[in-house]
Amino acid sequence: MGTGNISHHISQQFNEDLEAIRHKVLAMGGLVEEQIENATAALVSGDVEQAEGVISRDYQVNAYEVAIDEESIQILARRQPAAGDLRLIVAVIKTITDLERMGDQAEKVARMAIHLADMERPKNQYSELEHLSDQVRKMLRGALDAFARMDAEAAAGVAQEDLKVDAEYDAIMRQMITFMMEDPRNVRRTLDTMWSARALERIGDHARNICEYVIYLVKGKDVRHISLEELSKEASD
Repeated sequence: MGTGNISHHISQQFNEDLEAIRHKVLAMGGLVEEQIENATAALVSGDVEQAEGVISRDYQVNAYEVAIDEESIQILARRQPAAGDLRLIVAVIKTITDLERMGDQAEKVARMAIHLADMERPKNQYSELEHLSDQVRKMLRGALDAFARMDAEAAAGVAQEDLKVDAEYDAIMRQMITFMMEDPRNVRRTLDTMWSARALERIGDHARNICEYVIYLVKGKDVRHISLEELSKEASD
């Protein structure tokens, strides 16, 4: 299913409404990706001002969700879309919910960055969190690209990346527990690091959710709560 499948209505205004809402979802996704990047940079560098900037911009993410949700409801009421158009609106509403939650997780990372800025910094300068952040932002970017192109197979490929994110998160958790056991003085810093890692891991989960919505949009199949192997099969059928 490509963009052409939703762009041939008698009403030109309907075409424009659908395209506008798609573009706004992608713009919201771009803002969320920027929030994640800035929150992580603030944590790694100990830049409190940058972290506070992330927190103060969270309202913009929320505003996107409210505006797109309202426009989606108006399209449902005025146009009563069916088939692929209806799936598009459903996918949009679900996607912006996950994007808003990603924004919340980015805000959590920014708040942890402020806590950690006053503490002694580890020798690796939180490189494990920086790498995990790179991974989840790559997932988000791939999910949004699949949404933009309505590419179910690409979405399935991005969803598979969640396995790597989960493995990396588990490795960080084991490392942090070891640090706390070796030196109890590191408990507070380690806990904040663990909370940051958890927030980033959750962003990966939300990116996978968006991939599932893309497959639903393109294939008309609900692929939630199935294995990644089954998801890939459904996307390619």
